[in-house]
Amino acid sequence: MKDLGARLRAFAQEAGFVKVGICRPDAVPDAGARLGAFVEAGHHGQMAWMGERMAWRGDPRALWPEARSIIMLAESYSPEHDPLEILERRDRAAISVYAQGRDYHDVVKKRLKRVGRWLIEQSPGAEIKVFVDTAPVMEKPLAQAAGLGWQGKHTNLLGRDLGNWVFLGAIFTTLELAPDAPEVEHCGSCRKCLDVCPTNAFPAPFKLDARRCISYLTIEHRGPIPEEFRAALGNRIYGCDDCLAVCPWNKFAVEARDQRLTARDDLRAPALADLAALDDAAFRERFSGSPIKRIGRDRFVRNVAYAIGNSGNPDLAAALAPLRDDSDPAVADAASWALSQLKRI
Repeated sequence: MKDLGARLRAFAQEAGFVKVGICRPDAVPDAGARLGAFVEAGHHGQMAWMGERMAWRGDPRALWPEARSIIMLAESYSPEHDPLEILERRDRAAISVYAQGRDYHDVVKKRLKRVGRWLIEQSPGAEIKVFVDTAPVMEKPLAQAAGLGWQGKHTNLLGRDLGNWVFLGAIFTTLELAPDAPEVEHCGSCRKCLDVCPTNAFPAPFKLDARRCISYLTIEHRGPIPEEFRAALGNRIYGCDDCLAVCPWNKFAVEARDQRLTARDDLRAPALADLAALDDAAFRERFSGSPIKRIGRDRFVRNVAYAIGNSGNPDLAAALAPLRDDSDPAVADAASWALSQLKRI
């Protein structure tokens, strides 16, 4: 299967992936224990799904016993601008780079299926399953085992020839393909990603407490965000890129190849006042085809209210006034908190 593996890499890169690697389903024997410790410590917060099907998540052989090889693929979404610049524009919303374009689940999955179809054409009788961040698959440890990169101190995947702005996809197959050598860690003494975190979400290098992470708080956390973190949110209303943006390995970041993953003009620096006025219908229309849509209007506007409270601009109080009586309690609470912050100015 050596020749097939080489042709597979060539086809996948031609299809748009920036790097491809192969590992065995048993390549990450410690993944289950690491996940168990993470959940046992409560670091997953409200993400109950992380504690479910842990046997599948920790061992690909449990998820699909017939799998003999796992093909890991990386797709770049490197930004064209410095994602930290927006943090200085306090009347504008900071949206995580990955969410400024088309929903990556759709883009990457279609490309994975294209590669999978090609693989079956080359090997009739072979079976495949494709996964993009929605199944109990630990993509980052598998990607390291397949040689794509390593999990940095910020727990995200990065590579010496990739940087860390990448989406990961997986193709499980019944084919026996020659595995690649796993990558090792190259972070050295650098701790820029740890030091830049606004909420100290890393209790130690290579460990994340999601309950303190702005990405988790703005996307996964339901209800009011704890007051201790509200000021640290700044104008970040969907995700946080700080730890990714400061990684020195990004000097080798690969340019994004798919224009659908580049930022939409209306999501680069949207006005907070405009976003605060969105009702459910307007929210759905504006974020059609965007990953932002999945958190719903209420959680989104809750985040916008916190950002307005952190803006230091009393003129934005008018955008908060209607939200004090919002039907969603978390939105109403956020608006009241934000107004109290602006009154202090």
